[in-house]
Amino acid sequence: MTGQPIPVIIDCDTGVDDALALLFAVRHPGIDLRAVTCVAGNTDVDGVVRNTLTVLEQAGAPDIPVGRGAERPLLEPARPARHVHGSDGMADLGLPAPARTPADVDAVTLLRREILASPRPVTLVPTAPLTNIALLLRTHPEVVRGIERIVFMGGAVAAGNATAVAEFNVWHDPEAAAVLLTAGVPITMYGLDVFTRVVVPGADVHRLRAASEPGTRLAGDLLAHRPAHPGEVPEAEEAGGLGDAGAVCAVVDPAGITTRLLPVEVSLAPGPGRGQTIVDRRPRPGESEIHAGVRRQPLVDVALDVDVERFVKLYLETVER
Repeated sequence: MTGQPIPVIIDCDTGVDDALALLFAVRHPGIDLRAVTCVAGNTDVDGVVRNTLTVLEQAGAPDIPVGRGAERPLLEPARPARHVHGSDGMADLGLPAPARTPADVDAVTLLRREILASPRPVTLVPTAPLTNIALLLRTHPEVVRGIERIVFMGGAVAAGNATAVAEFNVWHDPEAAAVLLTAGVPITMYGLDVFTRVVVPGADVHRLRAASEPGTRLAGDLLAHRPAHPGEVPEAEEAGGLGDAGAVCAVVDPAGITTRLLPVEVSLAPGPGRGQTIVDRRPRPGESEIHAGVRRQPLVDVALDVDVERFVKLYLETVER
């Protein structure tokens, strides 16, 4: 990679795979990680702050400001995913409490401050429910001029995971996701269609777990907690999915994903479709548009394919730095 590092802010709900994303962002020379903001999602927001500070400490990161954000979605109650990420949100690894402390401002204030202070437009990488980002865009619309792109982990073209059609981050706060789509900046959707495919082989995970360096070893332990096919792959095989970390890989290596600019909207109605990202892949308008007029949905770069080996190699080379 050539040129200056990309100024990046990660908004996360750390979370096993958010932690993998943070480890990558801290160690990749092409990323200038300016701040991390925290939101309720995989676990409660105070747990997310603790986990984030712990990961940055274990990674030997510089003093990166960490902001505490929304405790719950805009309308829904908080619905954590501890069954996936462990009771502490971090695979119950028993990591020591961090010595670091969060910033003295809330997440939205920190986002505004860092975006407007950055000498170059910032790339926002939300790997969590989009509550903080929606609050930012509605409270401080002037930040849009300082945002280069938003690369978010969320949504799905095909099947969901929180429901049959909805991915967890969007399902957790559908209204916030709908606000994000109207941000008025370029947006890349790194959804489940590529998220689930990037898997680190067991031999590599085993090597990371045996490392003496704490950050590298943590990456291995976290990957081992994310078996590629839960309930099917023996624990000893250890192959683990990169999950959210793939979205950060896509920031520094956008050629690793294949995207199409497509209309996307979020289903906000109650019922089994709530939280679905409806991605319109039709080559021409249908009867609905012909009879009722054109619907003006936001256009999003939707990731439809990923070069798995390329991203695995990129991730391993970075965290073993």
